[in-house]
Amino acid sequence: MNRNQSLQLYVKENLSLYLFVSVIFITGVIFGAVMVNALSLEQKQEIMRYLGNFFSSVDQGGFMETNASFQQSFAMHIKWILIIWILGMSVIGLPLILVLDFLKGVLIGFTVGYLVGQLSWKGLLFALVSVAPQNLIIIPALLICSVTAMAFSIHMVKHRFMTRKGAFYEPFMRYSATILVSGVLLAGVALFEAHISPVMMKWVTPMLVTMSS
Repeated sequence: MNRNQSLQLYVKENLSLYLFVSVIFITGVIFGAVMVNALSLEQKQEIMRYLGNFFSSVDQGGFMETNASFQQSFAMHIKWILIIWILGMSVIGLPLILVLDFLKGVLIGFTVGYLVGQLSWKGLLFALVSVAPQNLIIIPALLICSVTAMAFSIHMVKHRFMTRKGAFYEPFMRYSATILVSGVLLAGVALFEAHISPVMMKWVTPMLVTMSS
């Protein structure tokens, strides 16, 4: 079987899982955006005070040292997919993978929803430079890891009585390789967040400092 046939087979076998996981994630994004409207005035003011201090710090160049920033960012991303990897090796972990995808959607939806709701187009601009770029990699990586984990978990259920030597070894290696490749991609994301994101945020924070003060 050549590479194109393998890819077609993979898509055919997992398309429903990708659609399901994507719906869960998008539902989380919508829920997170709606949550912004549920905040009290005091809560919104408290978040805005925090953002005001953050914008001022960014405007003055007060960033974490790049190595520390990379380590913190990479640790956060790698923990997320390692949890998915572990959950994929147990049947009871399958629904928890969906919970993680939903929560990731909630975090993104709330962040962007709050910025746009409170700061209008300037908040959208800040979201475009601080949230969007890295999530163009993070979200697909997360969805691919989630679907691969769910597919492996389902495979274990279907073949729980099989004793053939390759019944679990080959799927497990493919599953682990997917997680490993995603980890490499997320290391690149962490580098971007440590070196490039601060520069991009510094471009737009001057116009936000006065608005949030």
